Amino acid sequence: MSPTPTAEDRWTRFRAARDEALAETHGWLSLTSFHWLADRPAAVASVPGLWSAAGDTASVTARPSDGLTDLATGLPVDGTLTAALDDEDSLMWVAYGGPDGHRVVVELARRAGRYALRTRDAGAATRTRFSGAPVFAYRPDLVLEGRFEPFTEPLHERISTSRADVPGTHTSVGDVVFALPGDPREHRLRASQDEAGALAVTFHDTTNGTSTASWRKVSLRRPRPDGSVVIDFNRTINYPSAYTPYGTCPRPVDANVVDAPVEAGEKQLPA
Repeated sequence: MSPTPTAEDRWTRFRAARDEALAETHGWLSLTSFHWLADRPAAVASVPGLWSAAGDTASVTARPSDGLTDLATGLPVDGTLTAALDDEDSLMWVAYGGPDGHRVVVELARRAGRYALRTRDAGAATRTRFSGAPVFAYRPDLVLEGRFEPFTEPLHERISTSRADVPGTHTSVGDVVFALPGDPREHRLRASQDEAGALAVTFHDTTNGTSTASWRKVSLRRPRPDGSVVIDFNRTINYPSAYTPYGTCPRPVDANVVDAPVEAGEKQLPA
């Protein structure tokens, strides 16, 4: 009978899965460019075809000799493809390059009502040289008991993102309240919530800009019936913008600042 895994064992498995996800063939580490689409068909640097966006629809026009493959059908693009996305949605749309014609995937994204392209190159150095995100050693004392205090109504707040030209909105459903070890102060961070009830907190702390990225995120399981929650700061992760300049990642709401070091989870990449 195998021994029951410890909390640190589970964290080690979490870290392995996290690094594997970061290094996916066309994952976040493969991003190599970001381009807003014009309202008339135009070339985009290094990407075959002519691209445009008008109203709610984006278009690409290409010939088979351009080497674009429609990822939905697996067929060469011959003529014009169109797509319509809701705001904040993305579509892995077409591919080109490499021996199999799929080295670079072109992602269509809609942000703040505008369409953009991002290229995802499986051969990007940020991906091929990646050997795992740097992290703090496991800290059992930073697995904390806290409480969730829901708001009467969700609070919609304007926020900035990792791109100055992409505004964002954060929907807060309540406060996650906790104290750090050796510090009697009560900290409050506003949380979002997914359809399954799990919480997510995006926050600053005093390690930002030295040992950690400018902001990070930690996810929590849904609150217990009595409102209690577990905040495992060892599972704090970076947003993609910590690894690539081509992300559109949300920054924390103004209230989400921990005036203390949270020395757990992912660190910033070495310069």
